[in-house]
Amino acid sequence: MHKQLKGIENRFLELEKLLSDPSILQDRKKYQQYSREHSDLSKVVAVLRKYEQTLQELDDSRELLKDSDPDIKAMARAELGTLRSRKNSLEYDLTKLLLPKDPNDNKNVIVEIRAGTGGEEAGLFVGDLFRMYSRYAEKKSWKIEVLTHHPTGVGGLKEIIAMVYGKGAYSCFKYESGTHRVQRVPATEAQGRIHTSVVTVAVLPEAEDVELKIDPNEIKVDVFRATGPGGQSVNTTDSAVRLTHLPTGIVVTCQDEKSQLKNRNKGMKVLRARILDRMIKEQDQKRSEERKSQIGDGDRSGRIRTYNFPQGRVTDHRIGLTLYKLESILQGEIDEVIEKLATHYQAQALQNGASF
Repeated sequence: MHKQLKGIENRFLELEKLLSDPSILQDRKKYQQYSREHSDLSKVVAVLRKYEQTLQELDDSRELLKDSDPDIKAMARAELGTLRSRKNSLEYDLTKLLLPKDPNDNKNVIVEIRAGTGGEEAGLFVGDLFRMYSRYAEKKSWKIEVLTHHPTGVGGLKEIIAMVYGKGAYSCFKYESGTHRVQRVPATEAQGRIHTSVVTVAVLPEAEDVELKIDPNEIKVDVFRATGPGGQSVNTTDSAVRLTHLPTGIVVTCQDEKSQLKNRNKGMKVLRARILDRMIKEQDQKRSEERKSQIGDGDRSGRIRTYNFPQGRVTDHRIGLTLYKLESILQGEIDEVIEKLATHYQAQALQNGASF
C-alpha cells in the first residue's frame, strides 16, 4: 500500500505542474481531464499527509519516553494512545480510498420504473416512487428529465423512464435496482384489507459516445401516431418513434414529445443505456458469484424493499434495515437508506478486495 500511495502522491504533484502549464491551459479537453484526476487524487493525498504527520508525531512521542522527566514521560504515554488510534483510523480511510471504484459512479443515470403485479395499485405506486426519486434528485440539485411514460386510467403509471443529470447520480441510484413491494389498503377496498403490489426499478448508467459505438445501420426506426392523453399535435401526427437494435433485439418506444426528432433523441438515450447495461451484465456473468455480489446492484428479480403503509414502515431486505419513516422517505428523504447500503457494500468490498 505504501508504494501505491507514493505513486499517487507523485502523480498528484505532476498534475499540479501540468495544470499550471500554459499549453495545457489552452487545451480545454486536457485541462478538464487533468483537473478531474487532480480532484480525485487530492482526497487521497490529503489523508496521506495527515497519516505521515501522525507517524512523525508518534516517533516524536516515543523519543519523549526516553526523557528523564517523569511528567514528560507521562504526557508522552497519553499522547501515544491518541496517536495510535488516529493512525489506525487514517489507515482504514486510506484503505477505503484505494478500493477500486465503480467506473460508472459519476455518470448521469436512467431510471426505469414499471408496474408489476397488483393491478392499478402497482401503477399508483410507480407514481409514488417517481415522486420520491424526483424530490431526492431536487435535494441533490440534480436535474431530472422524463424520457417517456405510459399513464393508466386512474392516475397511475404503467411505466416511466427518466434521466437524472448530476455528478454522482449513479453512485446513489444504483442501490435502487430491484423489486419494490408496497403494502397498503386501496381507496376502493371497503373492508380495509391490505393489498400487496409490486413495482420494478431498473437503474442504468448513461452510455457516452466514447465508450459505446452503435452502427446506425443496426437500428430499425419505425414511426407511428402516439396514443393516450396528449396535447395539440401529439396524437395527430406520426411523431412517436420505435427504435429496435437488431443485434440484441432491444426495443425502445418514445412518444412524449410532439417532435419526431425529439422522441428519437430521447429514445436513443434509453437504447444506448440499455445496450451498455446488457454489456455490463454479460461481463459480470463471466466473473465469480462472489465478485458479482460486490459490484452489482442486487438481483433485479429479487425483492429488495417493502413499503408498509399501515405500520408506516420501510424495510430494506438486503441489509435488514427497518425504518418507521415511510412518509419522509416517500418525500425523498432516502439518504439514510442509501448511506447504509453504501456502507454495507463498502465493508464487503474491504473484506474481499473488490470494487463497490
